Amino acid sequence: MKRILIIDDAATVRMFHRNILESAGYVVEEAMNGIEALEKALPEPFDLYVVDINMPKLDGYGFLRQLRGEDMPQAPAIMVSTETAAHDQSAAYQAGANGYLVKPVKAAQLLTHVRLLLGEVYP
Repeated sequence: MKRILIIDDAATVRMFHRNILESAGYVVEEAMNGIEALEKALPEPFDLYVVDINMPKLDGYGFLRQLRGEDMPQAPAIMVSTETAAHDQSAAYQAGANGYLVKPVKAAQLLTHVRLLLGEVYP
């Protein structure tokens, strides 16, 4: 079972993403900010991270930079944000994101990205 960590300060967004991913058979955990996410990810890395940019304490960029700096198995990360500017996408990739989606995300769009990054190719 693949484990996915959803990191977003909005409970409604976490619940929306959780419902999509759990219905597709993934094990999902949640974090409200980058600090909480690191506390969950460092002892036991996840298979994929779904990361918001704008969060209190530690934003998505900071979380990914710290995660990518750790000597541990690295998993793909999808940045999901309301930010639509090209420089936001560039900053996400520079911080270590493997994909970028703009909110609100459609279920099929999220699942396609998740499956591709986890290497689950469906005909």
